[in-house]
Amino acid sequence: MLKIYNTLARDKQIFVSIEPGLVRMYVCGMTVYDYCHLGHARVLVVFDMVARWLRASGYRVIYVRNITDIDDKIIQRAQEQGSSIAALTERFIGYMNEDAAALGVLKPDHEPRATRYVTAMQKMIAALEKNGYAYVSGSRDVCYSVRKFPRYGRLSGKTLEDLRAGSRVEVAEGKQDPLDFVLWKHAKEGEPDEAKWDSPWGRGRPGWHIECSAMSSELLGPHFDIHGGGQDLQFPHHENEIAQSEGAHGCTFVNYWMHNGFVRVDDEKMSKSLGNFFTIREVLKKYDAEVVRFFILRAHYRSPLNYSDAHLEDARSALARLYTALHNVPAAQRPIDWSEPHAARFKEAMDDDFGTPEAIAVLFDLANEANRAHDARAAGLLKALGSVLGLLQRDPVEFLQAGPGTGLPVADIEARIAARAAAKKARNYAEADRLRAELLEAGIVLEDKPGGVTEWRRA
Repeated sequence: MLKIYNTLARDKQIFVSIEPGLVRMYVCGMTVYDYCHLGHARVLVVFDMVARWLRASGYRVIYVRNITDIDDKIIQRAQEQGSSIAALTERFIGYMNEDAAALGVLKPDHEPRATRYVTAMQKMIAALEKNGYAYVSGSRDVCYSVRKFPRYGRLSGKTLEDLRAGSRVEVAEGKQDPLDFVLWKHAKEGEPDEAKWDSPWGRGRPGWHIECSAMSSELLGPHFDIHGGGQDLQFPHHENEIAQSEGAHGCTFVNYWMHNGFVRVDDEKMSKSLGNFFTIREVLKKYDAEVVRFFILRAHYRSPLNYSDAHLEDARSALARLYTALHNVPAAQRPIDWSEPHAARFKEAMDDDFGTPEAIAVLFDLANEANRAHDARAAGLLKALGSVLGLLQRDPVEFLQAGPGTGLPVADIEARIAARAAAKKARNYAEADRLRAELLEAGIVLEDKPGGVTEWRRA
């Protein structure tokens, strides 16, 4: 029985889908004006894992992850680069898709772009205006009146008074409350035409919060099962989504809210100002993409994730141990029998709020059993359960011998192995031992086989 920690309830709750056998899930995606960073990587991998487990549990899943392709930062970046908004966003959508694919992230069922749903956003704003939640400010923006929505603050767990006291939002011209937020931004002088749409409130563009409310309701309906995203989106973005969606439709918006924890770098919050900000592409130059995925999944999705080279090296070594078991013991392929003790433990862990650390511990138990008894069934179950997490599906030799940033390049390794073989043939055993020790220090383990063949793997 699956339990999910619901941010709204602040407790684990038994998951019951609105429609039996079907899960409708929406996750806030990327604002595409730059390369994806480690925080994005965690969102991509975590909710890919959630969708995979829901499907493995027998649900049909409709997974929507949006793309924000119109935003103040996008407009500014396009102007700085002398590019059109469309060209800029198309380029970074391509980079995002490359990063996601490298990390083993399956494509969502729908990937709506905000610019293609502006009409739906205008319809929702009109409904909010009709229901008394929206007003036109003195600056000709359309704003949401937070004080009109009595349930505002439930997700963040704060009262309006608490939120106002901590608010740094300046009261714009005609804005009724510091917490009121923009639904429709009136076009400003100098903004490009491609950032403006006609509307009942004049030329302009949608605010960020209304985008997700409109796209989710268009694709999943006004009431759906799971809404996910990073912890940083809990307030104000997700709080505002609730206010907009329930104000417009008059029904519950989402049943289960899921938020993954922050990424930290050497125990400090990742930020550009601290100089510890890493893009996915930078990390993948040093580490195999599956190692990064394994590193993310080895921590529980709600806990902080502390990135460091030491932690990535440890993840690489741990994943190599699993692949070594599959290399040593050919896997017997068969469907997962969930009543088998290891599989049952794996399922119990995943059903407890997607407990990937405990599930991965089961994989190591299976690897040990496969190695100890040369058990092909244990190796087969190891590979099958790994598949549920998007892991362990490559040829073991390919993983153990290759991959960006995992030590010496393959060509250098093979050149040193050849030099060692030549040294041994010349009876220069001191040089052969030196080369072997040099490779071992670089994390390369050699295994001499009959017939003069030397195989290698990364430690």
